Amino acid sequence: MPSHLSVVPIGKKVCRPFLLEIMVFSPESGYKFKVDVERSCTPEADSLWKLVFDLYQLKSGAEQQLVHVSFTAGNAVEEKAIQVMAAQGVSPQQADVLVKKVYPAAKKIKAGRPPSAAQKKELKEAISEVVHVEL
Repeated sequence: MPSHLSVVPIGKKVCRPFLLEIMVFSPESGYKFKVDVERSCTPEADSLWKLVFDLYQLKSGAEQQLVHVSFTAGNAVEEKAIQVMAAQGVSPQQADVLVKKVYPAAKKIKAGRPPSAAQKKELKEAISEVVHVEL
């Protein structure tokens, strides 16, 4: 096989933030949640991947946001799992965890009140399971 040379110029690192809605679901009458994948950027143009869960209560035809949860990937494996969700959507297993674990944990938190340490722990474990269920 003959020799081969590949030259790739390296320029300034680029990161383009975005927010992508990947799921909207109504788990019970009067409630709705949205799941987004968000990529934000550090000042050094490194990507920060997040899974975002927002819970709404539907009252008089209007949506009142009750809870906003943002899970930031802590390692390359979690980043890849969130990237796959952005590309392929929510898998049936992930949807199951969102409906059966994340939603009930989020619903326990009262709007306008900070969550207790136990509520935060339960919610973090539940949303972390969404990211890890496919790994």
